[in-house]
Amino acid sequence: MRFFNYILIGVITSFIGCSNSSENTTETADTLATYIEGVPTEMGAVIACAASGENTDAILTFYYVEAGIKDVRLYETENTNVDANNLSNYRQVVLESKPIFGGDLRQYIQNTTQDKWLIVSYVLDNEIKLSNPILTKQNIKPTVWDDIVNIDQDDSLMPQFTWQDDLFGENAIYFQIVSNASNSNTLISGTYTLENNFQYYKLDNVVLNITKGTPEALQLETTYQFTLMDVSEDNWVNVVTYNKMFEAR
Repeated sequence: MRFFNYILIGVITSFIGCSNSSENTTETADTLATYIEGVPTEMGAVIACAASGENTDAILTFYYVEAGIKDVRLYETENTNVDANNLSNYRQVVLESKPIFGGDLRQYIQNTTQDKWLIVSYVLDNEIKLSNPILTKQNIKPTVWDDIVNIDQDDSLMPQFTWQDDLFGENAIYFQIVSNASNSNTLISGTYTLENNFQYYKLDNVVLNITKGTPEALQLETTYQFTLMDVSEDNWVNVVTYNKMFEAR
């Protein structure tokens, strides 16, 4: 499954920032192939995916922030009718990313109606790291923003989150975030499962974990938020349940 070559990785205004405003972007002449020429490079080493905004033309590209990264870049093709693995087809888009979930993730917001291939890159330990190609599908399969998650709190302070498997087709993996509702939506845990369920904080079915250290225990009568992304093999987000509120008990 190509998605696992990653060291992995609307609308609701607090999530996508200022996506309704025009972003000034500049495409450089240099291609991604030119950029990496002669430099140690690792493909599939950036955790990234993309989604379409809700009722906007925005494409939201998310990536996970590793400690020590620098020179983060976004590259794109002109359209989808190119060889996604030929890095000569990608040119840099000069665009600032925005922090989300306390900065553990960041996102690029592009106001565009053109589907394309995207790659996120950054430099870490003197090596250029690249995501695998991301196919945007806002025209053929726009991301669905809906609450599809059920929460069972029979096991005190260890809520179990479940949802219908592969509800919109093309699922490859699920990404779950538990965040703090009272602290700038700070990420508490970030996990990936192949199964359509996750229990806090059990790692039995977790196939990839971006949580930094051991997360805090949930506190009684404290409000938290749960976010789910259903991601396809080509790293497009099929459906998002964003910040579903629950009170731990």
